[in-house]
Amino acid sequence: MPRRDADRKTSRLAVMMYIRFPLSLRNVEDLLHERGIDICHETVRYWWHRFGPMFAAEIRKRRVEGMRSSRWRWHLDEVFVRINGELHYLWRAVDHEGEVLESFVTKKRDKNAALKFLRKSLKRHGRADEFVTDRLRSYGAALGVLGIVDRQETRRWMNNRAENSHQPFRRRERAMLRFRQMRTLQKFASVHASVYNLFNTERSLHPRASFKRNRAAALAEWRGLCAG
Repeated sequence: MPRRDADRKTSRLAVMMYIRFPLSLRNVEDLLHERGIDICHETVRYWWHRFGPMFAAEIRKRRVEGMRSSRWRWHLDEVFVRINGELHYLWRAVDHEGEVLESFVTKKRDKNAALKFLRKSLKRHGRADEFVTDRLRSYGAALGVLGIVDRQETRRWMNNRAENSHQPFRRRERAMLRFRQMRTLQKFASVHASVYNLFNTERSLHPRASFKRNRAAALAEWRGLCAG
């Protein structure tokens, strides 16, 4: 195998392991060493910063072009994230199947922050028929500015889909020992969401044979990202 192709496959594997699983840079280094690949954890860091956003952008492009994102019902929620002791908010839009549509980091949780988040989501994915939120007033105010407040739903337990979607990110956050910069959080949250969507084969909803086919298809798509 040519050296360039080998390096490309190694970097692709390292980026997938680091983003998809709750592993540290040194964990990835050790796992690759078991495969006979001798690299430094700083190399994994470099590959993630360089190739992670490229892979995520191509995944998002394919899913938007293929109309894979739902416009029926979106679940909107925000999660608290501390950066150097300061509280930040990670806003997330999730469709009715649990696919993360958008991630957006802000320092505040007011109407302006919600409006920026919604405008970014609507610009990329179009308008949904229904927006499920909690009772945070910022959502209603932002939806009112956009003229779609009549599509908001705030009934109890209805937003569990968004609450559950935070769990993979939280596990990843703990493995990374939290974030140190706002831009790093934004970058990782966006990349992690795209990779999670690709490999989220919903194991519990499919028989073993279907799950294996879906998993193989996701891996094949990953290996074909930015192949040119």
